[in-house]
Amino acid sequence: MLDKISCPACGVFYESAAIDKALKTCPGCGYHYRMEPAERLQYLADPDSFIEFSANLRSLNPIDLLGYEEKLSEAQAKAQMTDAVITGICSIEGRKLILGLMSFNFMGGSMGSVVGEKVSRALLRGAEEKLPVLIYTTSGGARMQEGIFSLMQMAKTSSAAAELDKAGIPFFTVLCDPTTGGVTASFAMLADIIIAEPGALIGFAGKRVIEGTLRQNLPEGFQKAEFQREKGFVDLIVKRQDQRRIIRELIDLHGCTTETETEKE
Repeated sequence: MLDKISCPACGVFYESAAIDKALKTCPGCGYHYRMEPAERLQYLADPDSFIEFSANLRSLNPIDLLGYEEKLSEAQAKAQMTDAVITGICSIEGRKLILGLMSFNFMGGSMGSVVGEKVSRALLRGAEEKLPVLIYTTSGGARMQEGIFSLMQMAKTSSAAAELDKAGIPFFTVLCDPTTGGVTASFAMLADIIIAEPGALIGFAGKRVIEGTLRQNLPEGFQKAEFQREKGFVDLIVKRQDQRRIIRELIDLHGCTTETETEKE
């Protein structure tokens, strides 16, 4: 029997193979399921073009929190990653760039010292090598198991983004479901062009926390990508099927001469 999945948005059952073929989106209503970095690389990067860097970085236990090492080991086995982001150089439609891909499957995509270091290195490498930087974000926020060290990553990544801006190199982010907390409050919203996937949850704190603080009801869907675009926090909402083309157009629009040798030929 073929495996069928009910779409959370429209409720229609579709074969998982059909959903995978549509880049993990609903064939009917277009609902975007969450995606892991390995899956994104398959549709996003040109074949065999991705070369990872900073792969040797590993999280320690800076505040000696009991059980944190075990949680890291479990997350690494579950996500098949060493931490919640991978970074590297690749090409997209022949345009060379620095690419970062976050995983919500790894401790909720939380930004600890390794995630912050990897993102910062990616941004600084873009400035050094004059390559545009593209980061796909998905996160529940700072990794509180690392205490103040996790919060420091907000300043570090923001500083690296400023260096990229100073060098005049474009920075793009794609906000995926969900992008919240310290990642939203730092590098995710500092890009030159901020893209979001349809229906992505984007915000800082949760709805109940905000309503409790403001003591007033908030509009339905106020943290969805569509609402954020309406209010000017997001520049574009782009379906997965269109992302390669849009990214190539944005790189060309910013005047980056990053074509690979294959593209030049």
